[in-house]
Amino acid sequence: MSVRTLAKNQPASFAFTSEALEQSKRVIAKYPAGRQASAVIPLLDLAQRQEGWVSRPAIECIAGMLDMPVIRVLEVATFYTMFNLHPVGKTHVQVCTSLSCALRGSNDVVKACQEKLGVGLGETTPDGAFTVSEVECAGACVNAPVAQVGDDYYEDLDFDSTVKILDAFKRGEKPPHGSQSGRDASAPAGEPTSLTEDPTKPIAKQDLVAAKAAFEKAKAEAAAAAAAKASGKA
Repeated sequence: MSVRTLAKNQPASFAFTSEALEQSKRVIAKYPAGRQASAVIPLLDLAQRQEGWVSRPAIECIAGMLDMPVIRVLEVATFYTMFNLHPVGKTHVQVCTSLSCALRGSNDVVKACQEKLGVGLGETTPDGAFTVSEVECAGACVNAPVAQVGDDYYEDLDFDSTVKILDAFKRGEKPPHGSQSGRDASAPAGEPTSLTEDPTKPIAKQDLVAAKAAFEKAKAEAAAAAAAKASGKA
């Protein structure tokens, strides 16, 4: 795992908005007295949703709210790569380049971002609108390659679909997330090769009486054949 450090340039202070502060109080109240430290990850997430990243003042603020040493909050923030320790653009495009995505063409996704936005991995556009990051497994391997923007996953990407998504964000739109190839959720690509019957049609009821009679008949015939064979040998 690479070393993760805080940004060199830090804001002078941090404070939750009134709405985020109320939400943080609700989160803390979920835990028993003396166990408020369990709320550290949700509060770091709240801070990031508010500012776009986690700053040192935010870490210090959360440490005070949870009665934790600052170093303990810092340890959590630097361990989990979901927390951005440096400012990111308004639209943060996180491209998965792990094995499954790499085998399915994540290089083309990265190339589309580089050509369309003019920045490489880990870089932000001069206007602060986009940041492109490389991330490890996004956990959506069946729909590889995948990119995450905010809370949304854009799946089954290729060069053209990635460009289309970036163009939509540039226009201030929020393109539909999920599979970009038209597949149904995480169903296998292409036509079904099994379970091809229409699941909406009722299943014909089995005639158990007839089935039992057929079984008894086959059993009797087998016994008769075995007896005839035995008598012939005798």
